Amino acid sequence: MNNQQDFTQGNILKPLIVFSGPIMLTNLLQTSFQFTDSLWVGNLLGEAALGAVAVSSTIIFTMLSFVIGLNNASLTILSQQKGMENDGGLKRYLNAFVVVLSILSLSLGVAGTFFAEELLRLLGTPEGMMAPATAYLQINFLGMIFLFGYNFIATTLRAMGDSKTPIRFVFIAVILNIVLDPLLIAGLNMGIEGAAYATILSQGSAFLYGLFFVLRRGLAPFTIPSLPKKIEVGLILRLGIPSGMQMAVISAGVAAIMSVVTTFGEDVVAGFSAAQRLDSLIMLPAMALGTAVNSMAGQNIGVGNWSRVNAITKYAVMYNFAVMVGIGLLIVIFAEYGIQMFIRDEEAVEFGTRYLQIVALCYPFLGINFVLNGIVRASGAMYQVLVLNIISFWVLRYPLTSLFSNLFGDTGIALGMGVSFMLGSLAAYLYYRFGKWRDKELFKEE
Repeated sequence: MNNQQDFTQGNILKPLIVFSGPIMLTNLLQTSFQFTDSLWVGNLLGEAALGAVAVSSTIIFTMLSFVIGLNNASLTILSQQKGMENDGGLKRYLNAFVVVLSILSLSLGVAGTFFAEELLRLLGTPEGMMAPATAYLQINFLGMIFLFGYNFIATTLRAMGDSKTPIRFVFIAVILNIVLDPLLIAGLNMGIEGAAYATILSQGSAFLYGLFFVLRRGLAPFTIPSLPKKIEVGLILRLGIPSGMQMAVISAGVAAIMSVVTTFGEDVVAGFSAAQRLDSLIMLPAMALGTAVNSMAGQNIGVGNWSRVNAITKYAVMYNFAVMVGIGLLIVIFAEYGIQMFIRDEEAVEFGTRYLQIVALCYPFLGINFVLNGIVRASGAMYQVLVLNIISFWVLRYPLTSLFSNLFGDTGIALGMGVSFMLGSLAAYLYYRFGKWRDKELFKEE
């Protein structure tokens, strides 16, 4: 069964809902990887091993963020080629991405394996955790090509208009990880290294199955890799580097905000950390919409159908607003129960609940940011989206969180975050409305 959709014609709202739903589910499954490792390691090996996984996961998340950034670039290029119905261009750029990502993933894997301990020391890893954290991180770096591989296959299919098939690969990886974790950690007595091997074996299986499935069914025109042209590699790097940097800006911004939170003591840190775990789930619909509109708008930009791009934006913003308002209202009502899933300390629960109830009212504005950035990114305006993210985190979110926390105490953390969401969405709208992103022509030189 072919799940690919042509977004250049027909209804908009229904395909938007149908296309974004599987992306949200895939992202949800993706987040369960580190959660599963932490769950088994914590229960089977104890707190020290769990701490080692947590520290290593910070570096792994940075790598994953870079992968997501590169995939955003591939989604833009491939969706425009799909919209243009340029089969030759699609094959050439798929080949170029395969070569570039293979070299990059192998290079990162080798470098990360050799410098894992140095990276952990930069994070201030306690000496007692250093050996297990290094082993866990080195094994994950060895499997870097699998992480790149199955994420890229999923992105390629989304560019073709298929968001359902990638669920198969991620689901296989998650189920294998759940089964292999206890088997390797305790059954074969491999300890923390067993958790790492479970992850890369799961991701490797998902990658190989995904590649076999796509090639067998002809879902994407992959060919035997060959040396790409200079112009193709140049375009990939021009889009991929700023796109990867966007995720680095976001990660650094999150760390900066945490530095404000830590000034209020352990209860606030615990409450904030619990709220952030829920935040990562709450924002999945908006993140999925951002990916969906990137593909949908990309196909239409490829054929120069700007009126349809505007219509996609309008429907996506309205759909986001309806969904995020509904989620926000639920959070206001049930915030305390959600926080208590993670912590029980009364003061920490009180702060986490208060934080969520304030920020929940501003979720729709953060969702608008995801949608508008996804549309702009579809044109190839990666540096512009990078600047918008810098504004969002470093001009608005971090300074406002710091300012409001000085004025209103720990309540100011939520107030600063909420106000930054609203102003960030305003900045994204102003650039969407008046910026020159529509002038981008990715394939003009060709």
